[in-house]
Amino acid sequence: MTAKPPLAMKRAATTPESQLPYEGSTHQTLSAYIQARFDDFSRSQKDVAQYIVDHLDEAAFQTAEELARRANTSSSTVVRFSQALGFEGFPELQGAAREEYRRAHAAPSAPGDAIAAPLFSLDQNEFETALAADHVNVEETARKTSRSDVETAIDLIASSPRVLVAGTDQMAFFASYLRHLLALLDLRAEIVASPSQEALGRLARIDDETLVIGLSAGRPHPLVVRAMKLARHRKARTVAMTDATLSEVAKLAQIRLYYSSNSPAFVRSHTALLSMIQALAYGVYSRDAAQYADRIKAFRLK
Repeated sequence: MTAKPPLAMKRAATTPESQLPYEGSTHQTLSAYIQARFDDFSRSQKDVAQYIVDHLDEAAFQTAEELARRANTSSSTVVRFSQALGFEGFPELQGAAREEYRRAHAAPSAPGDAIAAPLFSLDQNEFETALAADHVNVEETARKTSRSDVETAIDLIASSPRVLVAGTDQMAFFASYLRHLLALLDLRAEIVASPSQEALGRLARIDDETLVIGLSAGRPHPLVVRAMKLARHRKARTVAMTDATLSEVAKLAQIRLYYSSNSPAFVRSHTALLSMIQALAYGVYSRDAAQYADRIKAFRLK
């Protein structure tokens, strides 16, 4: 009589690799494995997953408590997330994050690349540390930005009859600032920053000639997600500006612009987002600088 294979062997033969614990998918990086498993996680675990993928260096060297604070969740959620990936706990996940981080930064630089001098001396104070982090954020954002995506976003802003910018809470400021910059160019722009009757009325007017720009940091506000879903349903054009590549807002958008928000402070940094908004507005301005210069002059004289 033929012996039956052990139960563990049966499972290994039939279980998809994306569902195996991380140790069973050693050819993948931790970030790639998390992205493949993303839909399996709970809502709070997705917050941790998003943050680790986009802030691997912080996951590699911070404590579970620090990581939980930055991901707007609890340290117990971080531990449960680690176990959901097949690790015994957070230290094992952190070890995988450090290994990926070291491999990524061990790649030799291109021949002839100059080594930039450090922005500050090694004995940085808190002020200098925060500035240095923002310096890196802007560089990281520039490196990860697709020129074709930026050009398309600029074309859409310049040509759309109506622009609707959705951003709530801390993102409301940036939505308002983008509207201000576009108003200087005499471009029509509206914002949705709260679930007020007026804002909901603006959402109701979304059509196929509207450009909807969704702003989010970390877990997106339900109102911004609603705006992006409505835009997709009504075949409006969409752009997402987010610090989480796995964000639902990014998934719903046609054009995705990512910005880095690493910060040693108690809040995320939005310096790179501000730079990106100003750069987009300048891109629109540069399409017809002479015409826009006259518009700006007329606007200031009002």
